[in-house]
Amino acid sequence: MEVKAVFFDIDGTLVNDSRTVLKSTEQAIQSLKEQGIFVGLATGRGPFFVQSFMKDLDLDFAVTYNGQYIFSKEKIISATPIDKSSLREIIDYAKKHKKEIALGTETDMVGSHIMRFGMSKFSQWSSRFVPKGFTRYISHGFNRVVSKALPQQKDDLLDISREPIYQVVMLATPEETQAMEEYFPDLKFTRSSPYAADIINGDTSKLQGIARVGKEYGFDINQVMAFGDSDNDLEMLSGVGMSIAMGNGTSKVKEVAKHTTTSNSQDGIHKALEHFGILASEKVFTSSDHHFNKVKEFHGVMDKKTQEEPIAWTPEGARHRAAFKLEELVEFLRASSSSEEEFDEAVAHLHDSLDKAATKVKGKNPAEISLVGQVDALIDTLYFTYGSFVLMGVDPERLFTIVHQANMGKIFPDGKAHFDPVTHKILKPDDWEEKYAPEPAIKEELERQIKAYEKNCGSKEKN
Repeated sequence: MEVKAVFFDIDGTLVNDSRTVLKSTEQAIQSLKEQGIFVGLATGRGPFFVQSFMKDLDLDFAVTYNGQYIFSKEKIISATPIDKSSLREIIDYAKKHKKEIALGTETDMVGSHIMRFGMSKFSQWSSRFVPKGFTRYISHGFNRVVSKALPQQKDDLLDISREPIYQVVMLATPEETQAMEEYFPDLKFTRSSPYAADIINGDTSKLQGIARVGKEYGFDINQVMAFGDSDNDLEMLSGVGMSIAMGNGTSKVKEVAKHTTTSNSQDGIHKALEHFGILASEKVFTSSDHHFNKVKEFHGVMDKKTQEEPIAWTPEGARHRAAFKLEELVEFLRASSSSEEEFDEAVAHLHDSLDKAATKVKGKNPAEISLVGQVDALIDTLYFTYGSFVLMGVDPERLFTIVHQANMGKIFPDGKAHFDPVTHKILKPDDWEEKYAPEPAIKEELERQIKAYEKNCGSKEKN
């Protein structure tokens, strides 16, 4: 797949356990933007919380409050508050069941003092050390103790609710959340904390928010890569084109995601982007040619090594590489033939051309292993290939990325490449055709280019 946009959850994903963004993540985001890839956030946090990330990392947009409030550097893209009647019902429910709640406005999270503490940096950090079996007791304890010491005033909450409220956070166990889902069928309940539930409109989510951004900026959900770690990321990770679970993520997240990387404190984001060839590995030299870097990442995974010092191909290796290219040339002729007879004629002509080329080269260059000679021939091959695209009127930029992602999809679940014992060709996982076969994406991209040309020509004719 071609990646046009990358979205990050914040807590447990973009930031590490010390609540900071790793240097490797900062470098990864900078590289994505240099490649023209959009970078955004998809979080349960409010817009006021993410402003510093937007500024410091130069992000393009943010899907906040789990899709309820979406904005870019330039404007508010979408703002969908919870309707007032539902808010009053939630507040009445909280009072009746003595539940601590906080209301998310555009500028703050207001209401429960303990809920504000629960969303603090210290609380998020300390929750990592609480065994999962104890979270329900802590939730019950907080509700009992705090409701007596600092009781919430219904009237205060109703006053706050007069302004737009985009999300309600309620201190509740997973079991209590299930009961509330039945009580409020038109609302959606998600969880990014072991202690609390996020309550939003039933027809919104991080995934729908990302789709809304894509509509605004010209990419679809299948061209999105997303990173997450919590259960409120499940819908997003199951719906985007490429989903990455952090190593510190929940078991449900890892089951849904297409790939699991290392944790948020172990360069997980950078390593995943390296794994899929979107970033060049720091262990090897990088080129200003992003296509070269992607192919180098592919060989790093497939061959478990890359060549860092310029060397010439051996005769045996050169024959293998030439055979690979020759097969692609035959496929090119096949795709240029309207019948079997025409294809056979084209192949015969190729044989004839090969014999003529051998005779020509014999009289031109001495038979010797030459790094300069090999590079000169390969650059000419590359130049001729670009020339073929030029004469076809096809832009290969996105097409290259599509093929690269398909090749990276040949990695098996064990994280390794598997090879045919006889031909030594790379084998494909059983689900490769379904998930990674490039032909449908190539067809879609070519159709896009044709439509763009027709639209451009039509506008010129009008002028």
